[in-house]
Amino acid sequence: MLKHYLLAAGFALSVTAPGVAQTTNSGTDKFKQLETELPTPNTYRTASGAPGHDYWQQRADYNIRVKLDDDKQAITGSEDITYTNLSPDVLTYLWVQLDQNILDKNSITTATQVGQVQEKMTFPAMEYLMNSDFDGGFKIESVKMKGGKDLPHVINHTMMRIDLPTPLRPKQNVTFSISWRYNINDQLKINERSGYEFFPEDKNYLYEIAQFYPRMAVYSDFQGWQHKQFLGNGEFALPFGDYKVSITAPADHVVGATGTLQNPDQVLSAAQRKRLASAENASKPVLIVTQQEAERAEQGSKAKSTKTWTFAAKNVRDFAWCSSRKFIWDAMQIKEQGKPVMCMSYYPKEGNPLWGKYSTEVVAHTIKTYSKFTIPYQYPVAISVHGPVGGMEYPMICFNGGRPEKDGTYTADRKYGMISVIIHEVGHNFFPMIVNSDERQWTWMDEGLNTFVQYLTEQEWERDYPSRRGEPKNIVDYMRTDKSLQTPIMTNSESVLQFGNNAYAKPATALNILRETVMGRQLFDYSFKEYATRWAYKHPTPADFFRTMEDASGVDLDWFWRGWFYTTDHTDLSIEGVKWYTVDSKNPEVENAKKRELINAAPKTISQQRNLQDIKKTLVDVKPDLKDFYNNYDPTATTDADRARYQKYYSGLTPAQQQRLNAGVHFYEVELKNNGGLVMPVIVQMTYEDGKQEVVNIPAEIWRKNNEHVTKVFVTEKPVVAFSLDPYLQTADTDLSNNSYPQKAAPSRFELFQQQQQAPLNPMQQQSALQQKEQKPLNNTTGGGSN
Repeated sequence: MLKHYLLAAGFALSVTAPGVAQTTNSGTDKFKQLETELPTPNTYRTASGAPGHDYWQQRADYNIRVKLDDDKQAITGSEDITYTNLSPDVLTYLWVQLDQNILDKNSITTATQVGQVQEKMTFPAMEYLMNSDFDGGFKIESVKMKGGKDLPHVINHTMMRIDLPTPLRPKQNVTFSISWRYNINDQLKINERSGYEFFPEDKNYLYEIAQFYPRMAVYSDFQGWQHKQFLGNGEFALPFGDYKVSITAPADHVVGATGTLQNPDQVLSAAQRKRLASAENASKPVLIVTQQEAERAEQGSKAKSTKTWTFAAKNVRDFAWCSSRKFIWDAMQIKEQGKPVMCMSYYPKEGNPLWGKYSTEVVAHTIKTYSKFTIPYQYPVAISVHGPVGGMEYPMICFNGGRPEKDGTYTADRKYGMISVIIHEVGHNFFPMIVNSDERQWTWMDEGLNTFVQYLTEQEWERDYPSRRGEPKNIVDYMRTDKSLQTPIMTNSESVLQFGNNAYAKPATALNILRETVMGRQLFDYSFKEYATRWAYKHPTPADFFRTMEDASGVDLDWFWRGWFYTTDHTDLSIEGVKWYTVDSKNPEVENAKKRELINAAPKTISQQRNLQDIKKTLVDVKPDLKDFYNNYDPTATTDADRARYQKYYSGLTPAQQQRLNAGVHFYEVELKNNGGLVMPVIVQMTYEDGKQEVVNIPAEIWRKNNEHVTKVFVTEKPVVAFSLDPYLQTADTDLSNNSYPQKAAPSRFELFQQQQQAPLNPMQQQSALQQKEQKPLNNTTGGGSN
């Protein structure tokens, strides 16, 4: 009977009328539509979220010549930009991005950095506060019209305005040239998205180069020129165009870049060209430059001569490259819907065995999986480069970290961290390199969407892959932090607090919840693919994403966007109480037995218990003549009159009513409260008396008339002994202790530790030490492809 005691709060014997609908609102309207927050649809962008019939976007084509100085770690370059005005507007000036000026001595980023002096500080922390004396900004040497005439220009930190001699009218283009130079930063000292790493053992440099040229800013229908300053977090908004880039580097360097190599006969050996051709039909990565060849190059005398590598890329928004004599290079071609894609990796020997075993395989897996969930990959190349940049993306090429220990061993965290960063950065080819959102304004539109598809890709790499982001349970700690430490997802990139949680993890988790809990996989996957298809090689906004997801699914999601993207509310649903009702069958035999059972099961009060012991006889025990009818009356006894009344009542019912009366169903009125403010679906698990369980999914619209407090009636054929919310951790509920009735304590634990003086051996090192002790070799295959 304990289970009945636990559930019988507010127990009643009958319900004679249906429950009254709850219509008292909580004072807010979390289901209010988003029309007032979203821009008004027009002929450029429709109310459905699709591009309108008058949609347009600008175009910028580049011919770039750049030289790497390996002695001074510097870049010199010149470029011709052909800018085509496809807008309906007349432009009297153009805006060009000078993102390298983030490392200028007068950088606005440095000037606005904040910090604190601690009682104990590391040297890097102190140097951060002191600012570096490194000067890495662009030195613009000339800006000229085609033909040589100087163009007036004004540099405003990371932006440069070029004043045109004559207005640029619709459908016209203009070609101008810029010459520049700058110093390359030591990436391990000045952590940026580009830079070099110096290897003191062999005195070689490895370069990962991006933002190396003045780039056109976006001019769009929804905001005009995007000329927000580059402060560090907000990345890049760029127009599409065709690129031809010639890179001059030391003759013994291997160069990789966006696009396809145009002059392999001039820069590759016959053996390398043969190996590259064999990669076209390979089932595993083929080594184009082997580790032995890379080691000979890095240990030999440094070349004084140069080679020029020329690459071409069509319909891309940016260009990046890498160069080093240390590079091992492998490749493997795959087909994506019949189109060949050469997947490649460049890495120093310090990256093995991890990089040779995994990198190119991860690249290929990422291209295939992202293509399945979004659009087919259209570019001919996809490259992963290992160097000092921990993770950064560009069209067809990305820079990734994840290096094993010097003895070749690594932890599981290092392995999966490396695989995850490659998936993430290669995945950026889709968001934002193809679906070209404005990263300078909305980081979440590329990082959040990309992190979500990264999660899907990780799960298809390996069963139960240890994904850091995507699962609702992984965002709980962030969601329950103080709201003063959070910002809504819909916050400008430079103002976001807790950048990784807010711009990456929270939107990725939101999309996973949409897919698994709110919409279902079928509706979500179709709508997400529709968004990618509509906006491939175009410039979408948040409204275009929100509207497309609703338009393609037929699901009203305004409440979801409002809660997850426009507020810092969190999920905390609770069961405040449960009332158990059964139908009064009117059968006196049945109902009187229930009454008797309840009376017998009722607990004795402490006074009643002590009176039984202390009061041996009451007055009516001593004087029986004081007793009357009620001293012997049993209210639970069934009389003939009771039976007759029941038979008359029962015979007047229809057969259907008699069946319902005899069904013996149970009614449970569950009181639900929204403590966190974020309206979410209510997922209820009922545990029956026989141990079986049932899960009921209730859409979030249950909160539409009262955002804070509702009751829900569940009708069951079997007695329920427990109710719980979110049993599969689908909604990122931040407090599980109030999710159960009867209440259950949420498990937690604490750890005792001593400060460690030395990092422990990783599991591979422990195994090696043990096997060396037993004189057994470590089973560690290095991979690395084939010749």
